Amino acid sequence: MEYTLRPWQPEDAASLARYINNIHIWNQVRDAMPHPYTEADARSYIAMVQEEAAKGAPAHFAIVIDSEAVGGVGFIPGQDVEHISAEIGYWLGQPFWGKGIMTHVVREASLRAFQTLPFTRLHAGVFGKNQASMRVLEKAGYVKEGIARKAVIKNGEIMDFHLYGLLKEDIK
Repeated sequence: MEYTLRPWQPEDAASLARYINNIHIWNQVRDAMPHPYTEADARSYIAMVQEEAAKGAPAHFAIVIDSEAVGGVGFIPGQDVEHISAEIGYWLGQPFWGKGIMTHVVREASLRAFQTLPFTRLHAGVFGKNQASMRVLEKAGYVKEGIARKAVIKNGEIMDFHLYGLLKEDIK
């Protein structure tokens, strides 16, 4: 299935809210993402990432299929001594799961990040139950670096946090 990665645009707010407002997605992401997710949340998010992009290269992208934003991928830069690293985060609307899209997206977005942003390393943390996301990262070239045991809590459940990394020199 063909997709495009591009910066978020204000007209993406309705589709962003429609696809991300899904309990199955929310169960796999940080609690900072609101649930339910409204169009007002989408407009605020898009404004925030556009403001960040205006200060430098875009770090958050819409995944567009058939002219509709159906997912997202982005990078959160590290702070202080970790400013050469960034955390990758991604999600995809449920109707598009299981089609191999996310592996290609993560690979392409990681390559773009290394080409346009000042990072030497990218990393991701995955909840222990999220085997699909672990497979995406591994297929995209990320290496499992360890497991932080009982390190996160989601919906009242304490679980392991699987840590993945990718170095700039290892991207293919």
